[in-house]
This record gives sequence, structure tokens and C-alpha cells, in this order.
Amino acid sequence: MLTYQLNTRLPASAVAAVFDASGIRRPTHDLPRIERMFANADLVLSAWDGERLVGVCRALTDFSYCCYLSDLAVDRAYQRHGIGRELVERVRAAIGEEVALVLLSAPEAMDYYPRLGFDRIDNGFIIRRCR
Repeated sequence: MLTYQLNTRLPASAVAAVFDASGIRRPTHDLPRIERMFANADLVLSAWDGERLVGVCRALTDFSYCCYLSDLAVDRAYQRHGIGRELVERVRAAIGEEVALVLLSAPEAMDYYPRLGFDRIDNGFIIRRCR
């Protein structure tokens, strides 16, 4: 049976394992960086199959106007079971209707997000990180 948790401290090694098992590209070789990524997030949602972490969602928000969904990852063995959708819905419930939810998508996930209710936007800019 799947369970979901809000703002539970997650071991960086478990998060890295979900990232690797999901296909998302993150610096999983750098566990201190993964730890900082999640320690400084405003919202962390996690999906569990018993004691096994199978999905994670990380967001940065002011809880008033905007929220950036920075990570959404589900272990490939658990994909297509609604876990990603449920994690996003729980973020939306936590931030409320006044807050816009935005994200940057990996090219291979561009078809996924419209199925969750996201609209494509073309008015964004980025200064890319060095690594």
C-alpha cells in the first residue's frame, strides 16, 4: 500500500536512488548537494511503498504568489500508477489556489505535464548553472 508524507526528512542516498531509478538527471553522485537541495526546499512530498521511498517532489514557494516545482521523480517500477499526479496534487493543496505552479521540464517529459493540467508557456528565461 502506498503512503504519502509531507516535509519528512529524507536521506540523500534514498533520494538519489529514486532519481537514478526514475531516469531524471540530477547530481546523484554528490550526496551533500542532494541533501542541501532537499533541506532548503519549502515543500517536500514523498511516496512510500512500505519502507521503500518510490517518489519525491520538491518545491520552492512563497505560499502567496508563486511556487517552483523543482523535482518530480518516481521510480520507473512505480510509474504509470498515478504517483506523480498525486504528488503534484498534494503540492497544489499545500500552496492553495492563489499560487501559480511553474516548472522547467526535461525534454522527455514535455508530454507528461499537460496531462496533469499544466499549460505550456513561452515567456521564460534562464541563466544556466555551471554544473
